[in-house]
Amino acid sequence: MLDVRRHLLEGQVIPAHPLALDADRRLDERSQRALTRYYVAAGAGGIAVGVHTTQFAIRDPRHGLYEPVLALAAEAAGAAAGSSPLVTIAGLVGRTAQALREARIANDLGYHAGLLSLAAWREASDEEMLVHCREVADAIPLFGFYLQPAVGGRALSYEFWRSFAEIPNVVAVKIAPFNRYQTGDVVRAISDSGRKDIALYSGNDDSIVMDLLTRFPRREVGGGAAAVETEPVHIAGGLLGHWSVWTHSGVLLLDEIKRARRKAHLSADWLTRAAAITEMNGALFDVRNNFAGSIPGIHEVLRRQGLMQGTWCLDPCETLSPGQAQEIDRVIRIHPELTDDAFVAEGLNEWMR
Repeated sequence: MLDVRRHLLEGQVIPAHPLALDADRRLDERSQRALTRYYVAAGAGGIAVGVHTTQFAIRDPRHGLYEPVLALAAEAAGAAAGSSPLVTIAGLVGRTAQALREARIANDLGYHAGLLSLAAWREASDEEMLVHCREVADAIPLFGFYLQPAVGGRALSYEFWRSFAEIPNVVAVKIAPFNRYQTGDVVRAISDSGRKDIALYSGNDDSIVMDLLTRFPRREVGGGAAAVETEPVHIAGGLLGHWSVWTHSGVLLLDEIKRARRKAHLSADWLTRAAAITEMNGALFDVRNNFAGSIPGIHEVLRRQGLMQGTWCLDPCETLSPGQAQEIDRVIRIHPELTDDAFVAEGLNEWMR
């Protein structure tokens, strides 16, 4: 049986799983299974399904895809991973009744944790959100989620995260505000809580390397003679839309970063690599157009590799932005070492079986 806390604390590559559709915008089960097999073969330590990259519209009754997509991923992941450790995380959204309904579906399908979006609580107080989080945590181990406002999130204070860390069934937090100050708030809050069993995960696709390399400083908690100094903190791994493509390269990157963390000094070359990966992400996520083409950008890379038939989304208006394909061409051309095309080509026939 998987020790979820230990597995997450060890630091994993967790791709945010895309949704594969055919030209009629219906679920392409063959490609969907192939994606899951690809992530397992690439060395990912988990998958996150039903999240932003999977398209929130899967919950729309017109599509009715939330449970079928989660079931398909769970089945394919279980068969592909065998005895290898793999954590499965289900995206949970909406107000409490909906989030609990989704948590029950995830539990029934054997998912290990729920990634809880608070996008539906944009005007709520901290206490209202915390009541919601506690109720959902009673139903499934919780993966907290700081989502950037550009794609539906909201600002969440240090005080919120400090209280969130007191929920016993919290196993991890995905930090994705795309903001260094707000990232620091989460790290500080979890550190100050004294909880060493909550894993921190980067969702900051614009600063993946810096998040994973940074040794966040010691802190003094409490005052006077009772003050206690905390240990330095690392963000353990990543739950990233960026890692839904070029996943094998992401696994190699995290392994190298883990080795680098153990050294007294870091090479300045890491700064250059960090800038290159952020540049790749800028094209993939369509930063020029405020992330409008972020999901189609992911699909475009997977289409080129043969893992998806096309870039179709459930919303016909969600397409590549003008010039985005050319931007993807450009970053692949100048940073080919950050892709995994050869790895995909070698395994594609097996995954598409």
